[in-house]
Amino acid sequence: MLTKEFFKTKAGDPKPLTCEVKRKVRFDELDPLNVMWHGNYASFFEDARVAMGIKYGIGYTEFADSGVIIPIKRFFIDYIAPLEFNKEYTVKAILHWNEAPRLDFEYEIYSSDNKLVTRAYTIQMMTDKDKNLVLVKPKFYEEFCKKWQQGLIK
Repeated sequence: MLTKEFFKTKAGDPKPLTCEVKRKVRFDELDPLNVMWHGNYASFFEDARVAMGIKYGIGYTEFADSGVIIPIKRFFIDYIAPLEFNKEYTVKAILHWNEAPRLDFEYEIYSSDNKLVTRAYTIQMMTDKDKNLVLVKPKFYEEFCKKWQQGLIK
């Protein structure tokens, strides 16, 4: 599991938050080998990340309204099996706890028969609109994290 490899958790950290979306591979996402082109996987992860932001009120709009941009700093992907045209997949986003002002996401893509076909993670840093690193979580996100840590958000 990626969490053991990349996200260090300690006793007392709240459980990760999750959100799932369904997605089908479209014709325009295929490569010459008739499977989804590797560069298009990011859009599947983005769909799950956006759904999570909407579900929990911590999306791009909320950050932007606080004067914060959350660009991706690191992106890792492990292709286990190819995604095929017109087949439906479940994309799961998992947000891991972090004390720092950043977002640590893990992703899993499952086939319709519930086989894991892709794993990935992203780390998103927080910057101000001038691209300066933000060293303190924006107020709305700090309040969200306090509720998350108290077990009020699941």
